Amino acid sequence: MAVNMRSANRTVQQAGSDAASSRWMEWLARAGLVARGVNYVLIGILAVQIGLGGGGKEADRNGALHAIAEHPGGTLVLWLLAVGFGGLSVWRLAEAAYGQADPDGHKATKRLASLARGIFYAFVCVSIAGFLLSVGGQSSSNKQSKDFTARLMGYTGGRWLVLLIGVIVTGAAVGIVVGAIRKTFRKHLKLGQMSPQTRKVVETLGAIGYAARGVVFGVVGVFLAVAAINFDPKQSQGIDGALRKLATTPLGPWLLIAVALGLVTFGVYSCCEARWRKVRPGRGTQHA
Repeated sequence: MAVNMRSANRTVQQAGSDAASSRWMEWLARAGLVARGVNYVLIGILAVQIGLGGGGKEADRNGALHAIAEHPGGTLVLWLLAVGFGGLSVWRLAEAAYGQADPDGHKATKRLASLARGIFYAFVCVSIAGFLLSVGGQSSSNKQSKDFTARLMGYTGGRWLVLLIGVIVTGAAVGIVVGAIRKTFRKHLKLGQMSPQTRKVVETLGAIGYAARGVVFGVVGVFLAVAAINFDPKQSQGIDGALRKLATTPLGPWLLIAVALGLVTFGVYSCCEARWRKVRPGRGTQHA
């Protein structure tokens, strides 16, 4: 019986590994990266409009969804985005189960990061579907952040949990910026398939895009920490609020516009990733 159970487990694991490294998984991942790119391009454009004084929509995913929905064929595009983020979630969950495509992908920290991303992208997929089906409406990232912070602070020790989350998000943001400077994202790309000129362009897009993304996440993390320290959930900010806060610095709206253009750049880079990223996690990591 024990032998049969072990054999069955190996069969299931092998089937899962084969699925994770299959061609359809690769296409799910690439479609998801395009969806992520479209999302960031739209958020960046909305943020640029705010910086120029003409933005009425939130510079976050909710604002991007409304912007798409207002145009002919917008509903179809939104469903495609939902499918794309669903594919991105499945891919990341497969990475969590079978390891990433890079040499260190089997490490526990890498798998936990993939698990967190998979859950997040599943939430994004569901939220887009909810927007399309008008299930309870959609609130801005600022309201979601404030509501989430207030709920956590309502529990015993919740204030310190919010502070911990803020510190973690800020630390992750610093890591993203450092990675952008060091161009660590290159290990995920099939650089050998690019010409020297293309490689230089893609690396530049990645460095600028990841740096801008890190700045936004850093602002979100800092305000989470500030909300915890002051015991005031209203001080927490979502992506839209974080971007708007950049306009209140001494550099004024120009810093906001610069970061917004960086987010657009990250969206373009995501589409480059859809073409050249190593996305078959099952390859070479089945032993993990």
